[in-house]
Amino acid sequence: MTPRAAGRFAALLVAVAAVAPAAAQDLRFPVRSETLPNGLRILVIEDHAVPAVTTFTLFRVGSRDERTGRTGISHLFEHLMFNGAAKYGRGEFDRVLESRGGTSNAFTAEDLTGYYDTFPSDALELVFDLEADRMAGLRIDEASLASEREVVKEERRLRIDNDVQGGMLELLNALVYMAHPYRWPIVGFMDDLDAITVEDCRDYFRLHYAPNNATLIVAGDVEPARVFALARSAYGSIPTQPTPPRRSTPEPEQAGERRAVLHRPAQLPQIMVAWPVPGTAAGSADVPVLDLIETVLGGGESSRLQRALVRERDLATYAAATNVYRLDASIFLVVAEARPGVAAADLEAALTAEIDRLVRDGVAEPELQKARNVRTMALLRSLKTSAGKANQAAAYEAYFGSHARLFEAPAALAAVTPARLREVAARIFRADRRSVVTLAPIAEAESPGEGTPAP
Repeated sequence: MTPRAAGRFAALLVAVAAVAPAAAQDLRFPVRSETLPNGLRILVIEDHAVPAVTTFTLFRVGSRDERTGRTGISHLFEHLMFNGAAKYGRGEFDRVLESRGGTSNAFTAEDLTGYYDTFPSDALELVFDLEADRMAGLRIDEASLASEREVVKEERRLRIDNDVQGGMLELLNALVYMAHPYRWPIVGFMDDLDAITVEDCRDYFRLHYAPNNATLIVAGDVEPARVFALARSAYGSIPTQPTPPRRSTPEPEQAGERRAVLHRPAQLPQIMVAWPVPGTAAGSADVPVLDLIETVLGGGESSRLQRALVRERDLATYAAATNVYRLDASIFLVVAEARPGVAAADLEAALTAEIDRLVRDGVAEPELQKARNVRTMALLRSLKTSAGKANQAAAYEAYFGSHARLFEAPAALAAVTPARLREVAARIFRADRRSVVTLAPIAEAESPGEGTPAP
């Protein structure tokens, strides 16, 4: 949950406490599904509250599916997909969609790439035509590749090379993952981006951008029968391709703490700590427990890290915790930035003390119930709109194998006991399983150094 002002946070908890017992029933909404003969899976969520529709097209491909020497091609493809296809030429996708009042965007992650559109409901047939056109016949040539390659390289400069947290996270992933391709940055490495060829892109498109490797979610002012009919007409002739294998190298068990220092121009030291946790594909019962630990540690102004590091001891400008969703072996991440005059070692010691206290003492039932309330209400708020329903259905399809798991989420949170939380915390937050990256600020005039192992 995004941190909130203390007063609003307290009022929210009171409101949630009154509705929490009914949350599991209130969450469920109808989802119709159909799979076309070519393998395209379609989910439809009917919601006539406003005359608008949101679509998500998810492709089961991300940075984990790349190969050495060609990292970044998944994210590069996200950009190439807006550069024209057989029917709609370069720049036409956005121009046509926006002329009908619609908007579009996309994202790339380790495990998937997604494209989403929001538009008036009377433009559904047009949007299907636009999306099917680029799924069936994306144009890939030297000019479009050269143009988008430079855009992505600039994105790398902004997000990693000239961003301290981006640089820290890149170094942290390289510490955590010894074998799995999650160790590569989603945006790729500069030399790899320069090496990608048009033929690489065409092979990648044929392998991964096939209907049998995609799920289409449609939510809003639609009739399911019409959606399925339009989808059959727009997408039905796109041929199925062989199912692409997924790169999934098992990660060796971590047998000791790993450390590195990143030297970058910055004003203040930062600490980033990660512990390995199970991925969502394993169906691990640890996931809702770790979600609640995330909220206990970093969910709002009254969370433990905010109180201990930011408000009471005045050691940090901010502190946050995240249970990162990845299909395979993932991480639980904690990050904090020191206040002026506070040494990185002192900040890390205080952060470690809070983690140790969680492991040693656990969480009392009232604090755990507060975390349950916060997570449940955040989920309910996200489902107030058809776009929110589409987003959540897409996330559960991608990370948990079925949108139906969404409806089980409140019950899974409610089932977590203080004893269960303490058991998971003791198993996960071990000193010999953590990886730590420290940002050591240097002056702008100094040459930025690479991450180096700590002494």
